[in-house]
Amino acid sequence: MAKKSLGQNFLLNMDTVRKIARSAGNLNGITVIEVGPGPGGLTRALLEAGAEKIIAIEHDPRCVLALQDLIAEANGNLEVIQADALTISPQDLVQGPIKIVANLPYNVGTPLLIKWLHKLSNIQSMTLMFQKEVALRIVAKTRTADYGRLSVLCQYLTTVSKVFDLPPGAFSPPPKVTSSVVHLIPKSLSAENLSLTPHIERLTHAAFGQRRKMIRSSLSSVLTQEQILENNIPVTARAEELTLDQYSRLAKTIQKLFFEL
Repeated sequence: MAKKSLGQNFLLNMDTVRKIARSAGNLNGITVIEVGPGPGGLTRALLEAGAEKIIAIEHDPRCVLALQDLIAEANGNLEVIQADALTISPQDLVQGPIKIVANLPYNVGTPLLIKWLHKLSNIQSMTLMFQKEVALRIVAKTRTADYGRLSVLCQYLTTVSKVFDLPPGAFSPPPKVTSSVVHLIPKSLSAENLSLTPHIERLTHAAFGQRRKMIRSSLSSVLTQEQILENNIPVTARAEELTLDQYSRLAKTIQKLFFEL
């Protein structure tokens, strides 16, 4: 039985989990990290899809026990680690290229994504299930209600797409919300552009923390009006009106100020 405290909603329909596995692209020769495998439906589909090895991280000891038969069937291609995924870095498990594919527990989905975004070094892609409202924030465009801190961070570091939605009835037990699969491919950013990430996070925290205000007010603790205007950005704009490029330019200004101190 799924535990509400762990955010568990299991996918048992093999057609559905195979569709998720296909969304991750070619898995031949790839190590896949799966978080929250539960009883192993998606795990089995990933093995069928040709993953060279799957490392599944499962918090619930009952599910670890339930996966033992599948481990035996996988002939060494499946390793299950009982742990809290928030305490593990994928890079500590695998040195080579990896793909992360997971029906993420709702209560830790966003923190896990942010954790992985901070260290993308050998991640080829992430194919992840979220509540639809979270997925919409990840892929949101400028000047929309869903556009926010998560949109900017995800889209600065990765190319994002929402693949498909799943109704509550696809899960056991059915959640109260629709879910969505999102695919993220890390961008090949220079070291200089990667170094802007903490500054972008600082900017978006300030801007979207007071999203109804003009940025001359919301960003006043970070930049002066003159510094904003020097980047050809109107100080009367609001957080959701700024593009990725504009946040990047403002981040470069902040970085320059740090170097000048």
